[in-house]
Amino acid sequence: MLGGVVWRCRVGSRTRPYRALLGARMRAQSSYRASFGLDLVSSLLIGLVELAEVWVLYRAVDEIGGLDLTAALVVFGLADTAFSIADLLVGHVDRLPDYLRAGTFDVFCLRPQPLLAQLITSDISLRRLTRVGVGFAVLIVGLIANDVTLTPSSVLLVLLSLLTGTAICTGIFVAAAGAQFFLIDAAEMTNSVVYGGRYAANQPGSVWSRPLIAVFGFGVPMAFTGYLPTLTLLDLPVPWNLPDWAGWLAPLAAIWMWGLAGLSWRTGTRHYQGGGG
Repeated sequence: MLGGVVWRCRVGSRTRPYRALLGARMRAQSSYRASFGLDLVSSLLIGLVELAEVWVLYRAVDEIGGLDLTAALVVFGLADTAFSIADLLVGHVDRLPDYLRAGTFDVFCLRPQPLLAQLITSDISLRRLTRVGVGFAVLIVGLIANDVTLTPSSVLLVLLSLLTGTAICTGIFVAAAGAQFFLIDAAEMTNSVVYGGRYAANQPGSVWSRPLIAVFGFGVPMAFTGYLPTLTLLDLPVPWNLPDWAGWLAPLAAIWMWGLAGLSWRTGTRHYQGGGG
């Protein structure tokens, strides 16, 4: 018991600077209420526009890739909620190229704290909360529309999908940030994978071409954030010669993605020689 208390004290002391920094940034963003409200509304509208794209597609056809509109809502809800949470938590790491060009990343290197932890806690955009709300609301509607029975298995699969989906998406952000140490002025290249993956994850994977299956199905496993868990949850046929329970493999996809993210980040930070200022 004493050991547990000591461990909690150590963890609390180590995370105190990060919590203080995040708290200050959140208070600063919410202090100007009118501006903060407009940011929330604009983020909400963007989420609704992306949802409208899915709705428009299914207005023209009954199903796409074996999924009707109600099943597509579950895919969208799972994938978009997971990505939006990751975007809220670590999405600002895509500002790393600005830090590298300005030489301000060197300030992180001088502090006796892990570089990635400093970068993640360097900022937070509360306006992205409404994107999380859109995705979660669509997920609830999709589950109700598909009459999903709330058994322990189905509840566990949904929660596991959200957790591992968020882990996969945060791993993609970190992996893209690590690549910026080499690219610096090519953020659009990594954004095509990060945000292109978000768009792909909201669509039925069965309509992807083979290159997209290789990239977003297994290389950057966005299919495990929404599409494959939905097929397992709704007991629908699973493509790509995968088993019917492929949705339960999402934790392995998250481990794979964080392996890539760790390799990319370690390689990038070891390659970095300073801003030269």
